[in-house]
Amino acid sequence: MGSTQAMLVWTFLSNQMNDRMQQHHYQFAFEVYDSIEELTEEDAWLLNEAREVTGMAYAPYSNFQVGAVAKLKNGEIVAGSNQENASFPVGLCAERVLLASAASIFPKIPVDTMAISYHNNNGESNHPISPCGMCRQALLEYEGRVNQSIRLILGGLEGKVYVIPQASMLLPLSFTSNDLK
Repeated sequence: MGSTQAMLVWTFLSNQMNDRMQQHHYQFAFEVYDSIEELTEEDAWLLNEAREVTGMAYAPYSNFQVGAVAKLKNGEIVAGSNQENASFPVGLCAERVLLASAASIFPKIPVDTMAISYHNNNGESNHPISPCGMCRQALLEYEGRVNQSIRLILGGLEGKVYVIPQASMLLPLSFTSNDLK
């Protein structure tokens, strides 16, 4: 058994009408496991905890419960779940709830690994989902803030599991604090 490597290739093209067009590539590798049973004991524990935390989500509108659990550099465990609101833009995703909690309770302590899972009460929960764009930006900012990459474990209640070595890999051509200088 074991994991397989997957390669995701993003290609960005400039103006194709111009003779001086340049082609740039962005790519990263991530691990794909057939199930949680193939993970290390620690990774499987984190993903199981994230699956449990989906039950703490407040998602009466979407019925899409998301849970995130992280192991911090100091060994502490922090969890978060999505919290919806009737005013839809006011809702919070599990990843950002977790990051805000970690930063408040353990300031400046890096997140080593974050596991994210979900329970879709309207359908299946059998494949990995990826953080939304807003959460990708928050993860990138947190990585820069504590100067350490965040490893992600993504999986549903069953099925394949993705392990991504750095959350920032999910946001190519990102907007950072350097752009404000």
